[in-house]
Amino acid sequence: MPSDNESSLARNQFPANFVWGAATAAYQIEGAVNEDGRSPSIWDVFSHTPGKTHQGNTGDIAADHYHRFMEDIALMEKLGLNGYRFSISWPRIIPEGRGTINQKGLDFYDRLVDELLAKGIDPYVTLYHWDLPQVLQDKGGWKERATSEYFVGYADAVTRRLGDRVKAWITLNEPWVSAVTGYITGEHAPGETDILAGVKAGHHLLLAHGMALPVIRLNMSRPDAEVGITLSTTFVEPGDDSTEAKDLALLVDVISNRLFLEPLFKGHYPKELPENFFMPMVPLEPGDLEIISQPMDFLGMNYYFRTLPLNVEDFSTYKIRQYRPPEAQFTALDWEVYPQGLYRLLKRVHEEYFPGKMYITENGAAFKDVLEDSEAGPVVHDPERKNYIIQHLRAAHQAIEEGVPLAGYFVWTLYDNFEWALGNEARFGLVYLDYPTQRRIFKDSGKWYSKFLQK
Repeated sequence: MPSDNESSLARNQFPANFVWGAATAAYQIEGAVNEDGRSPSIWDVFSHTPGKTHQGNTGDIAADHYHRFMEDIALMEKLGLNGYRFSISWPRIIPEGRGTINQKGLDFYDRLVDELLAKGIDPYVTLYHWDLPQVLQDKGGWKERATSEYFVGYADAVTRRLGDRVKAWITLNEPWVSAVTGYITGEHAPGETDILAGVKAGHHLLLAHGMALPVIRLNMSRPDAEVGITLSTTFVEPGDDSTEAKDLALLVDVISNRLFLEPLFKGHYPKELPENFFMPMVPLEPGDLEIISQPMDFLGMNYYFRTLPLNVEDFSTYKIRQYRPPEAQFTALDWEVYPQGLYRLLKRVHEEYFPGKMYITENGAAFKDVLEDSEAGPVVHDPERKNYIIQHLRAAHQAIEEGVPLAGYFVWTLYDNFEWALGNEARFGLVYLDYPTQRRIFKDSGKWYSKFLQK
């Protein structure tokens, strides 16, 4: 019998044209890092640097999607997806970061898109999901304005080839994470620890988005095609009633959410950022904010948890002590499960920034999955993940009922993969990936999602 949590939710409660999907990223699943002309990305170099990833895990093989994409699309069809969000590997398309286009790289995505469409699954394509060609990082990476210009050339090459078939283009995935964890805290590639570098990177990422928009639009020939960006978001509340916690919550919200929302939708950086500290570091040139704030067709939001700041442990590395509600549930990554935060964020962003259309482009949870044998074959029981998805879908439905223009939901992630610095340890998938054998095994959450989508 379905639980009350399950029985109160049905697909037909959502709009008829709602997009139901799952999401992945190129370096996390593709493998084949040295095949068909691909050059190293910053994540190849970072993951092969001792001590940077869990147990030295890399994306060298990952889910071997480059060779198994037909099998993976069959998984998507079995799930009942009508949308699949994936990313393109920049070093697979333009190995030198700029200049000569590698046709073999484009051929792979050509086959992928065609097979998706043949199965009735619309491609939602992210152009940049953190895998900058290492040759560009050697020239300064996102600290340099030139990288924004090279991104436009890369975006042009991809959209000219695939623009007649792709439903939606996402310029960047979570530029906050690229800038902050890549250039300030050093937790992600390229592993720099310099606040000035991070501010420069953040601005140039936004500039790359804005500069690429007109080029992408020019190459989109599918009649219903659209273009936008995906941002990381967190719902922020003070950890207690102290003035320190309230002031810190405002600052965390400014840095974690509004730092990118406001340039994109209001044409300026948040006013609360100290003029004598932050703005002098921004490599702002005349006209930049007008380029960055060009209209988009949609906003993608990634949401996983709530943030409850109490005080600062080390602001240079963005380490903040948080309140842990004793009644709360936490994932294997110690992220609080708080679906109401998704509802409140969707409402707030809709009411304050007015994006015409919104997607939840990532939402999911890592738990300690165990592969077990049964008479029917291998199984993975993951009730926590199933409940997490159900609770967040209910929050999304509440937002839709109250006027939020939410058009789709993508689970993170299709199957377990290389989870960045966490390596193979953090499992988010609807499908269990047995790394030694590359077997794909539906978890209970995946079985539930499939049943939900096929009702």
